[in-house]
Amino acid sequence: MALGLENRLADRPRGKYIGVTAISPTPLGEGKTVTAIGLAMALCRLGRPAIATLREPSLGPVFGIKGGGTGGGRAHLVPANEINLHFTGDLHAVTSAHNLLASLLDNHLARRLQPVLDPTSITWRRVIDLNDKGLSQIITGVGDHPHVPRRETGFDLTAASEVTAILALATGLADLRRRLERIVVGRDENGALVQAREIGGVGAMTALLRDALRPNLVQTCERTPALVHTGPFGNIAHGNSSVLADLAAIRLAEFVVTESGFGADCGAEKLFDIKCRASGLVPDVEVLVCTVRALKYQSGRFSLGPGNTLPPELPVEDCDAVRAGRANLEGHLDVLRKFGIPIVAAVNRFPTDTDRELDEVRRIAMEAGAAHVAVSDAFARGGEGAEDLAQAVIAASKTPGRFRFLYPDDLSCLEKLEVVAREIYGADGLDVEPTARRQLESYQAAGFGHLPVCIAKTQYSFSHDPKRLGRPRGFRLPIRDARLAAGAGYVYALAGNISTMPGLPASPAALRIGVDDDGEIYGIR
Repeated sequence: MALGLENRLADRPRGKYIGVTAISPTPLGEGKTVTAIGLAMALCRLGRPAIATLREPSLGPVFGIKGGGTGGGRAHLVPANEINLHFTGDLHAVTSAHNLLASLLDNHLARRLQPVLDPTSITWRRVIDLNDKGLSQIITGVGDHPHVPRRETGFDLTAASEVTAILALATGLADLRRRLERIVVGRDENGALVQAREIGGVGAMTALLRDALRPNLVQTCERTPALVHTGPFGNIAHGNSSVLADLAAIRLAEFVVTESGFGADCGAEKLFDIKCRASGLVPDVEVLVCTVRALKYQSGRFSLGPGNTLPPELPVEDCDAVRAGRANLEGHLDVLRKFGIPIVAAVNRFPTDTDRELDEVRRIAMEAGAAHVAVSDAFARGGEGAEDLAQAVIAASKTPGRFRFLYPDDLSCLEKLEVVAREIYGADGLDVEPTARRQLESYQAAGFGHLPVCIAKTQYSFSHDPKRLGRPRGFRLPIRDARLAAGAGYVYALAGNISTMPGLPASPAALRIGVDDDGEIYGIR
């Protein structure tokens, strides 16, 4: 662990490792962070020491569609505004380290240093921690600048940076440096892969990231400890907080509650197949958050777009719509069962939910194979409102699981993508564009075929198409691009129209944020 932490904690017993994921969300989110925070607080209320390990919010969603990432109501982190805005500067350090390598790369290219790079092969883009769609494709070197080569490139969101993924998966300072050295930035004139160690500057990158490697200790509104560290998105990256935070928390508490980005098809699959491979930790229980409104939305009977408010008919009691959306809940439970661990379904209660609707969700979850189902009212009642959920998690954690990865290391990259597409998304197979296929074959030939795969896709559907709700069948997953994240330790495939630089909605959250005359920030939701 970072700076000798591992040695100081090695003699402590390991706690229980609890994952929190969700069904496919509405664009407004289903309270997964609220549920994770509420669960940790409830476990502490029951005398079972717990720590939550959560991701750092990115400024992209804070100022865009989703808003802040610190929970809400009576289940939130403090200091919320500071965590949502800059926090300890970790993401700025990632941005600086990533862009330092980009500038060194351009300098190397312009001066034709060894190894001589093929400018058309460079895959290392730049990053910024804001949704600025205009930067997704750019041309550098416009004008008479001999040391700035003219070439096409672009920006990704910092949360999609491989450096963010590396920071999240590194087990210590030495491992961080080794992973940064392995970053692949492009190819030389002979077609051989070129790594960051050959460009130089890895020492400077490590210096920028040294303090960012330390997990950040905060607390919930009920003073439950939480480690907030690293922020990869679940749709465009591996979607989980840091390995270091988990390794520290697992020695400090009886229960560690860690949240994965978006649904079981996104962050949870990546927790199991990527993060667990790096950390060596095995989940004891997985909590699946579901809501009445998400199941109604999955019925296809309601129109709800990103940045929009709820349609007025959605909060009205409608058990038929809940039943019509059940396939999505059943699909996510089916995904989690493939990994061999006990599952607790957490029904996150909203004020407009009726008892009949909640009972319907509870019945569907039990019929679909959840070991336990509990309604959580943490938003309104804090830890007290999540005590039933905590009791269900405690009970489930006593059942030995038989955790298994979805695929073995020795499958090819293409075969692993096929397994995820079929077993997790329910696709009939893959449609791989020729360029992506050539990339995958070259990574395999270069000795990276043993790595796990990370698929970037929409979070709103099991498929690549956000309009295909429920549990889609009869489709093929289009893979339009493939990238090698050798430092992070996975092969990265882009499915459908997913973008690594999101845009802003018609009414961005940034328009509602400000500072009053007393210096207090308002408007972050």
